[in-house]
Amino acid sequence: MSRTRFHWFLPTGGDGRSLASGVHGLGIGGPSGTAAARPASLEYLTQLAQAADSLGYEAVLTPTGAHCEDAWISTAALIAATRRLKFLVAFRPGLVEPALAAHMAATFQYLSAGRLLLNVVTGSSAAEQRGYGDRADHDARYARAEEFLQVVRQAWRGQPFDHHGSFYDLEGAQLRQPPDPVPAVYLGGSSDAGLLVAARQADCYLTWGEPPALVAGKIDRVRELAAAEGRRVRFGLRVHVITRDTEAQAWADAERLIDGLDDAAITSGQQRLRALESVGQQRMLALHGGARDNLVVGPNLWAGIGLVRGGAGTALVGSHQQVAERIAEYREIGIEEFILSGYPHLEEAYAFAEGARPLLG
Repeated sequence: MSRTRFHWFLPTGGDGRSLASGVHGLGIGGPSGTAAARPASLEYLTQLAQAADSLGYEAVLTPTGAHCEDAWISTAALIAATRRLKFLVAFRPGLVEPALAAHMAATFQYLSAGRLLLNVVTGSSAAEQRGYGDRADHDARYARAEEFLQVVRQAWRGQPFDHHGSFYDLEGAQLRQPPDPVPAVYLGGSSDAGLLVAARQADCYLTWGEPPALVAGKIDRVRELAAAEGRRVRFGLRVHVITRDTEAQAWADAERLIDGLDDAAITSGQQRLRALESVGQQRMLALHGGARDNLVVGPNLWAGIGLVRGGAGTALVGSHQQVAERIAEYREIGIEEFILSGYPHLEEAYAFAEGARPLLG
């Protein structure tokens, strides 16, 4: 197995100490229209990026969607404030033309001296996609994403080319200065369409923090599909962490995250999340069923964040030793990259880097 890589998360929708504090960065289906307890100002994002840089995280994932600031602009503003930190920029094919995206990525790679990674997101909410003018359905968005990546990779070769496909039609396209190095592509998805596109196009397949046995099943399927294409794919896990000196401290802080959520807020959040098309989101919801008394879904694996948050809804909760042991278990089944986060993100970045990370070798 190659070396394990640890990444952090850039909360461009805002940050806070409670899931009831109006944090915009909760993702699709999260609260909206309220002020974040800790707004995503340039000053705060700079502070967090510099902390991640100094603490040894390889990259920061920046989300995309109506709930947060634009990922390209936010990360570009942080290039000069960081030294070696990479930026895993999430973006949605279909909302930008592939030749333009290839150009944007090449420029970012040049200005950052090679610190760009790309996270392809097809979109889990048809309603949100329509808000951007996109009416493609779930499977069509994955088919479009695959053709999008084919065009982007062709452009990155730096040679003139034509492309005539189902979604894109280009004549005489050429990128003046290809990116060096070519950015790695990260892609998630739990549907059959998502798994197949990831196997064909992703450098790293991302999945959310389900119990290891469920994650292993997805890894095996993607590995099988990739092998049929003559490819090898890395695997990454997107999960929150609450790691403390003692297990009791960690669980107390986990409970504080949801103390301010009443039953009405949870019911409303669950209704929004169930309406999403994402198969991965439905798998997250199935872990707890919306019940407060059913949130421990595995050893040190807590699903409380998924009561109101779309996307990654689980956290590794425990002492530094316990969190390190759980991460080691995911490594054993094939996870090579971990994209971590926690509330607030600045403090939790230090807690993991100084507490659990040194125990992992």
